[in-house]
Amino acid sequence: MDQKTLPDCQVWFDGALLSECDAASAFEPVFWEQNSKVIGSARGRGITLFVQGERLPMALRHYHRGGLFGKLVSDQYWFSGWKNTRCYQEFVLLRHLRESGVNVPQPVAAKASKAGLLSYRADILVELIQNAKDLVKVLADTDLTPHIWFAIGKEVAKMHHAGVCHTDLNAHNILLDDNNRVWLIDFDKCGLRKGNSWKQTNLNRLLRSFLKEKSKAGIKFDEANHWGWLVDGYRSSGFK
Repeated sequence: MDQKTLPDCQVWFDGALLSECDAASAFEPVFWEQNSKVIGSARGRGITLFVQGERLPMALRHYHRGGLFGKLVSDQYWFSGWKNTRCYQEFVLLRHLRESGVNVPQPVAAKASKAGLLSYRADILVELIQNAKDLVKVLADTDLTPHIWFAIGKEVAKMHHAGVCHTDLNAHNILLDDNNRVWLIDFDKCGLRKGNSWKQTNLNRLLRSFLKEKSKAGIKFDEANHWGWLVDGYRSSGFK
């Protein structure tokens, strides 16, 4: 991991993936716009910009707060040290997951900037998984095969085996690419946990997500079959 220290700012990046001349400028949307490298965008709490880097396509995300407090302070967080910033924590966690063999986007760079004495703002650049859709979009039109449901369960098990609890594990944060490869995304506020007691709770969260999207968006999901195949994939990795 490379690191660059600027006034009231820290940038962590992978020099093998980010070859742009100035790592800090890579977090500015205007940099990509002026170089005609914007290839798309997505809207969530904010706008995630999809950009074409020299080495790979990337997703540029600015951290935004949710909930009631987010309406008051949309993008500032309490500062308690550079390595406690959300962007650094997510960057390091993604590296750990990649090293553990889990299909997650490659972390490219993270930036934390002081916003006064006691707060900071943050951004992250990660690999853009091309030709991929989240499971809500996929299941709105397609009935997945048992093999793919099995693969989804197996990927979640790999994440758990790496000791990572995805605190927002839901159907939107699981992608399928055009080769039906399963990807897990969005690890903000996630982290390492010991033991096994939390794993079933994490799985239960995912099940609730599928049931919610079945009611809300009409996705093709049958708890007896589809969830059963997913659990079979999960258990094939040694989990009960």
